[in-house]
Amino acid sequence: MRNMRIAISFLLTTILLLWSVAGFKPVMQLETKVLAAGVSKVSPDLRDKVNSGASGQIPVVFVTPSAPTTSLQSAVTGGGGAVKKNLKNVRELTATLPASQIDKLAARTDVSYIALDRPVRKEGHLEITTGAYQARNYGTSTTGTINGTGIGIAVLDSGIAPNHHSFFVDNTSTSTRIVANVNFVSNETITNDPYGHGTHVAAMAAGSNHVASGAYTGVAPRANIVNVRVLNSQGTGSASDVVAGVDWCIANKATYNIRVINMSLGTTAVDSYQNDPLCLAVRRAVDAGIVVVVSAGNAGKDASGNKIFGSIHSPGIEPSAITVGAANTFGTDGRTDDQVTTYSSRGPTRGFYTDPLGVKHYDNLIKPDLIAPGNKMIQAEAPGNAILASDPSLDTGITTNIDHKMMYMSGTSMAAPAVAGAAALLVQRNPGLTPNMVKAILEYTSNPLRNFNTLEQGAGLLNVEGAVRLAGAVRANLSSAPPALGAPLLSVSAPSQTSNIAGQNFQWGGGIIQRWNFLTGSNLILKYQKIYGQSSVENAGVLLSDGVLSTDGVLVTDGVLISDGVLVSDGVLLADGVLLSDGVLQVMGITMSEGVLLSDGVLISDGVLLSDSVLGTSAANTSLAQSVIKLGDNTGSFMNAVDDFVVDVVNSLPVIGTKKR
Repeated sequence: MRNMRIAISFLLTTILLLWSVAGFKPVMQLETKVLAAGVSKVSPDLRDKVNSGASGQIPVVFVTPSAPTTSLQSAVTGGGGAVKKNLKNVRELTATLPASQIDKLAARTDVSYIALDRPVRKEGHLEITTGAYQARNYGTSTTGTINGTGIGIAVLDSGIAPNHHSFFVDNTSTSTRIVANVNFVSNETITNDPYGHGTHVAAMAAGSNHVASGAYTGVAPRANIVNVRVLNSQGTGSASDVVAGVDWCIANKATYNIRVINMSLGTTAVDSYQNDPLCLAVRRAVDAGIVVVVSAGNAGKDASGNKIFGSIHSPGIEPSAITVGAANTFGTDGRTDDQVTTYSSRGPTRGFYTDPLGVKHYDNLIKPDLIAPGNKMIQAEAPGNAILASDPSLDTGITTNIDHKMMYMSGTSMAAPAVAGAAALLVQRNPGLTPNMVKAILEYTSNPLRNFNTLEQGAGLLNVEGAVRLAGAVRANLSSAPPALGAPLLSVSAPSQTSNIAGQNFQWGGGIIQRWNFLTGSNLILKYQKIYGQSSVENAGVLLSDGVLSTDGVLVTDGVLISDGVLVSDGVLLADGVLLSDGVLQVMGITMSEGVLLSDGVLISDGVLLSDSVLGTSAANTSLAQSVIKLGDNTGSFMNAVDDFVVDVVNSLPVIGTKKR
């Protein structure tokens, strides 16, 4: 046996020696797999850069079959490029090249692949958990990276701190993206943010990666910010100031390409949306082609912690608005532990009108439309703001640089701008989308959470990854040339209706909210529906959440299903014989008897706005509403602060990068 092993060993050694002499390599040393014939050796994003006519030197990484050859390095320099690093152990070569040399060098046999030397940075929690970071890569040579570039987001709030570095273009620039500042607050002429709310809200939507190397990047970090100040130094305002701000946005839409308005504010819903001045102003903005995102409110529980239904604020009761509730992510990027916050306002909407006989008719619409992260979020801190002065512990302490400071805030005020940023990404990817189509895409791709009903979470949790992917598949001319009812809605094959965020797969909800109903069916994305049109174009006045389904296909084509067990009778939601007026609501088989319906005719306040918190007539209710912004839900963990100095030091080291949850 021993002699046999010696003979086999001698034979193998002889074979290896003969292979080596003949120029062959042993199997154990076979290198990078050869690409199949016809497969491009140039990465897609590098190809886009070449096709766009990029000038100057392009940073690239060569992947080579073995250690990079001297001949390849000479070819790089001979073609007008420069070699940066010869990485023999990983068999790669980093260099800069003129665009004209890319294909020439890719054709070489000692080159397996050429990729763009992409910038690597820390990923922020908000970017990861919403899927916004993944969506960055879904652009084209026309759109560029999906980060909100060129899209104007108008923030109607308490002002914005102009010098905070979250509003710079990126982590290397000193140019601000705040392109306009206007004030509509009576008796105050400033546009900065002494209250501190608007600065945090704007950064949720469009904060750059400048601070802490991207740990707190907003959803649309390159979007332009339009600062429309409508709340005063105490965070309060009037409906008339907000309406004036909306009117200005419509008038200046073209000047600043205002495609999205964010309104993290609200007041008690008294009038029906059909008569409410705030709602009517929102409707005018949507008719003008602007997506309007509003917070649902923070009145989801009473002073004893009991659930309250029917507490959606105005203008969140407006059907054409995208009304957003708050989710608690517990500080984890994965979504399986996410919940609706206890304070997030729940539907149905309770605005009403009174008929000549004195009978009140309540709107009872399903709201919110969806939810987004909003609990203990870290974003930009306005210097010396009033919120922080009342509770210094809200400062994260990550830095002493006043223009880099970050603070915690909670509420649907924080959730709404996350959706506003997502809307900006959708219209960047597909500028022809109508506001109704943006709303439908955000709802259809949302991730429904277990154990929460439609009146708590709407269509589900914001999914930017899926929404941008679906937006890219929708035909591009919806706003200018709406197709016929039932015509193909997509310009390419339908995308997969699943997403993977933070390593977790989930199915899209696959439905949209339509007034009192939840509609499902693949035809919602395969065929054009009249409810996706823009009323100012079609002159139909039909909105996504405004109108009743018609059996003759006027609004929605066949193949769209209404959720089981939901009937409409005189504007009152019914399910299995349980009336809304009973105070116990049951929809789609989900009982909400543990909740309390906001009593008919009992008003919380009288037209007072306070940055997403409804003020009560009692000191206790006022204190409860204001405390949400500071305390949020105290259950579980929350976003972790990253030391700004440590991050800067780490990123100065010769390391590719560190992923931060």
